[in-house]
Amino acid sequence: MKRFRHRGLAAAALVVAVGLTGAACGTSSSGGGGNAPAGPADASAPLAHDAKVTISVDCMPPATKKAELKEWNEDVATFHKTYPNVTVQGKSTTGQCEDPATFAAQLKGGTEPNVFYSYFTDLQQVLNSGQAADITPYVTAKSLPTLGDIQPDVLNVLKDSGKLYGLPTSNYTMGILINRALFKQAGLDPDKPPATWAQVRTDAKAIAALGHGTAGYGDYSAGNNGGWHFTAEMYGLGGDVTTADGTKADFDNAKGRQILQNLHDMRWTDNSMGQTQLLKWGDLQKQMVSGKLGMFIAAPDDITYMVEVLGGHYQDYGMGPMPGGQGTLLGGNDYFFKKGDTPDQIKAGIAWLNFKFFTEGQGQFDYARTKADALPVGLPEPEFFTGASKATDDKLKAASATMPVANFTAFADHPLTGHAEPPNAQEIYKVLDNAMSGVLTNKNANVGSLLSTASSQVDQVLANSQ
Repeated sequence: MKRFRHRGLAAAALVVAVGLTGAACGTSSSGGGGNAPAGPADASAPLAHDAKVTISVDCMPPATKKAELKEWNEDVATFHKTYPNVTVQGKSTTGQCEDPATFAAQLKGGTEPNVFYSYFTDLQQVLNSGQAADITPYVTAKSLPTLGDIQPDVLNVLKDSGKLYGLPTSNYTMGILINRALFKQAGLDPDKPPATWAQVRTDAKAIAALGHGTAGYGDYSAGNNGGWHFTAEMYGLGGDVTTADGTKADFDNAKGRQILQNLHDMRWTDNSMGQTQLLKWGDLQKQMVSGKLGMFIAAPDDITYMVEVLGGHYQDYGMGPMPGGQGTLLGGNDYFFKKGDTPDQIKAGIAWLNFKFFTEGQGQFDYARTKADALPVGLPEPEFFTGASKATDDKLKAASATMPVANFTAFADHPLTGHAEPPNAQEIYKVLDNAMSGVLTNKNANVGSLLSTASSQVDQVLANSQ
């Protein structure tokens, strides 16, 4: 699913050149050879500092995001000091970075930028279009020094048959988001979010007992969001929603029954989930900001939405890992490289991404600058680093935090293996919405029947996609 920062109305794309020339123009070439195929010759060597090359890059912040655009321009200028002959042409949109219709049209027409933005879920679409360059030989510890500290499950999302086609720039994993104020009122420890579904149920009852229309726990069951959460909850229990080969449903089992039965019992036996159901993205966030909801499954930037859009306060929220602790749903954003980019264009793109998105203390990790520009610092996202890189990033983030980072310690210090969304995700989620809504709106719902029906329907979805 695409979360808060990916939502909004699609807008017409603008191409704005930033860098050496400062003039707007389309996809350019290195030495006039922009349509030459990338070759493996000396691919492992980083870009030469005197190389003359132009690259167009997606997702430059729009003019309406003044602070973010300021930082982008500063980064281009700093990058230019190391690579004086590289021109970075930023492509901006006034809405989300990827509009699905525009993205599909670009792939079909081969008009995407040299370094083009997408979501983790887009890999197969990009590969099917034949528009992605294989960057495997170009991505090494020399060209990307923090490569060894990037979580393997994040990089694996961008691989196919062992070949690497993209680089992540941000990722999220899902966990349980809590209302710390309600936890305290209910006599619970907000620094110890529930780690199992039994604990979620116990804590939800305690919060609901506060009365005044307060729900202890909430979940989605409409707009494909119910199926999205069911999938994340299956991952938390070590399960899946499809078989490993993606050809059959794999949730009509004990883990699937546990999820639905637990929700049914919280809704109807405990009365800890409130009366209003058929909720979709945005509804639970509003309930939490209004002080009427104790917990729900979410990603860290849901908190940004609750604060910056709905008027909540960072100190009121915290997070723990996905209940069950066996895994979680992984999503995020990345950049691919256009098939037909020259070797130097690929190298220049990797050099830019390395500076902007992978170097501690620089680019997106220049937290002191982010704080000075009145942008939020402190959420546990992106979290694709491990080892020494993570330790350095955590230290720098805490030093410039604009929110109580300790509220997210339970989440950040207990990372779980992330699993990508299933194939044909949106169609599967639509089917699973019915199972989620079934147990949350019908006291007499038959869990086994709901799962059996959904499993047959997902089998058909997957069969139709072969």
